[in-house]
Amino acid sequence: MPDVKGIPLDAPLYHGGKNRGSSFLGCQAINLMFSVGHEANCLLPKELVPAANPAITIVGVASYRSSTVGPYLECYSGIQVRDPDGEIGYYIPYIYVTKNDAALASGREVLGAPKKLAHITLIREGGLIQGTLERPAGKRLLTLTAQPDQRMSSGSRQMYSARTNFYSVRHLPPINESGKGAVTQLVKWCTDRTLRRDERGEEVLFTGPVSLTYDSPSIIDPVHNLTVGQAVLGTYEEYDARLEAIDILSEESS
Repeated sequence: MPDVKGIPLDAPLYHGGKNRGSSFLGCQAINLMFSVGHEANCLLPKELVPAANPAITIVGVASYRSSTVGPYLECYSGIQVRDPDGEIGYYIPYIYVTKNDAALASGREVLGAPKKLAHITLIREGGLIQGTLERPAGKRLLTLTAQPDQRMSSGSRQMYSARTNFYSVRHLPPINESGKGAVTQLVKWCTDRTLRRDERGEEVLFTGPVSLTYDSPSIIDPVHNLTVGQAVLGTYEEYDARLEAIDILSEESS
């Protein structure tokens, strides 16, 4: 596989390839998995179907202290789906990053991840960890608050996978009204996470109460479209990760 790089060709924002990949080190993340209603179906491309009934969604905030495109924070929403090959993963309808041009461009151009720049925080106060998303500054779209006070049990661990498939739509708009040049692709990619171990050799993977509120709905950034139903699992994890593009599952062009 040849190296992948962005534009300008003589000074790209990012580089990538099968041998080098994309690496993320010193990561921290809080997540909430919850059930969601039929509105999830309206956000899915036709090739993907919900993996459960009712559909399961994940919302998370992560801090990447070091990566091949630099440090940044990320807030993401995903719908658990089954692809045409029967594999399970998450379709990403919404994803935001803090000010990092390489993270934004590589996610959109290579994977089709619909990244937007936003103001994201992930802070710890006592036993609580809180993630927030604002766009623009002062317009609070969501707040995720976690109290990770217990190690994940073997039962809950069955719902957690260190290797996760993701799906996104990469769209190249037409150059004019003729429609020429338009391409829409469904891209499959994945992350492999290696959990950090503490001084006792135990994985840093905790669970506990997690709450998600959509503080100020916006039609410009409608993350609230994934209505919070029944909480399924809340997690706090620390890990290193590797990201890999897998395949293009479908393509439509003009």
